[in-house]
Amino acid sequence: MKSNRQPQLAKSEVVREIPLACCNEIAAVEFFEKKRWGDTPKCVHCQSTAVYKMTDEKTGQRNKRFLWKCRDCGKQGTVRIGMVLEESRIPLRHWAYAFWRASTSKKGVSALEIKRQCQISYKSALFLMHRIRFAMTPDAESLPKLTGRVEADETYVGGKPRPLNYHRGPAIRKKKAPVFCIVERGGNIRRFAVANVSARTLRTALVKHVDRKATLITDENPTYLGARSRFEGGHFTVHHASGEYVAPNGAHINTAESSFAILKRGITGIYHAVSKKHLHRYIAEFDFRWNTRKLSDGERTVAAIRSAEGKRLMYREPLAA
Repeated sequence: MKSNRQPQLAKSEVVREIPLACCNEIAAVEFFEKKRWGDTPKCVHCQSTAVYKMTDEKTGQRNKRFLWKCRDCGKQGTVRIGMVLEESRIPLRHWAYAFWRASTSKKGVSALEIKRQCQISYKSALFLMHRIRFAMTPDAESLPKLTGRVEADETYVGGKPRPLNYHRGPAIRKKKAPVFCIVERGGNIRRFAVANVSARTLRTALVKHVDRKATLITDENPTYLGARSRFEGGHFTVHHASGEYVAPNGAHINTAESSFAILKRGITGIYHAVSKKHLHRYIAEFDFRWNTRKLSDGERTVAAIRSAEGKRLMYREPLAA
């Protein structure tokens, strides 16, 4: 299993490097190379360390495409290859700025803001931001199960009308997108854009992502009753309908609800509108910042850049032969 631990960085290191990387292309290239490879550059094709920078014969400066060449496999490559940056014509200084803003803005940064500040088209800004969100999305199969006290709750995002009870009414199910949250008390969070909040859907997510020895805490929604017997730590509820927000035994789902508050404020105040098609990408972005909340801004930015390795986001499927 790939470790999520990152080497400790001097608190001012990335803060000192990022302003130059955001305005100078050579500095941006070297910034990404250092954060991806450290002090040991590698071939992007065979992972050999027998690589060297290609230079211009006339000037002796680095190749305009910032190429590296491997002595073992003979192939050329750049730091972009094997990352979400591959095949992108957007300058790396804009990628550096976008990674920094996406990692350090608690409620996110819109593509329109990236467009204005980087002076690129909205199409390019949206392309860039979706790939950063994809980089922030972890491999679900490699994640350890949540343990200890685990809170579960559901909410609805976007759309109108807004009746008092979000769990009833066909208008809600048509207009709003359901989001399910599982959060380990004091630990990580996982939220999902789900098709519905039926007992089967929620039970499947709980069994897949929560350890059997955990203690499950929910509200009084009867949808969770089917999962009660699956957790050895028990199932405790808090009765919101009677005005109870912390049960006498200390049970509450305030952590899950506070995470929804940040998500909704980000969507309402920063993005204004998010389509159901891409909602899961925005959720992954908010989850990444939540799960790396104990890191400094610089460490979180580096974690996002390193998580971009080995990932490609392809919107168009290849044509069948």
